[in-house]
Amino acid sequence: MIDSVVISGVITPSTPAAKIGAEVWINNTCVINCEHVDSAISFEHTLSDNDGEHKLRIVMKHKQAAHTQLDEQGNIVQDAVLTLSDLEFDSLNVMQIVTERAEYCHDFNGSQSLGTHRCYGDMGCNGTVSLKFSTPVYLWLLEHM
Repeated sequence: MIDSVVISGVITPSTPAAKIGAEVWINNTCVINCEHVDSAISFEHTLSDNDGEHKLRIVMKHKQAAHTQLDEQGNIVQDAVLTLSDLEFDSLNVMQIVTERAEYCHDFNGSQSLGTHRCYGDMGCNGTVSLKFSTPVYLWLLEHM
């Protein structure tokens, strides 16, 4: 019997009418490629739990300047974002680990230099949230929880 780990999560749009897309990758496997996230989408992928290094990537794409409303002073008054929630490894919620360890690489949709930031669950710019992890996943979880 081959040991495995199930990785799952949910991506929810704040503004379903905004044609923002999302991709979910585990290593080089595309788990989801959605061109318009107009409602909550769930993903799930089973991965071998044998020794190895892995990367989970969540990509936000297609956001445009029109998806963000600014007031006269340039403050955001309404924005279209994607929210990552319920990220689980074998039914164990790892959102706290995402907040602490995931990297969100984006360029504020072209208005600033490319940078890496912490991810708190919301993606407001085209870019990629990356989380490196290893298997066996329970050993990795013990080290990072």
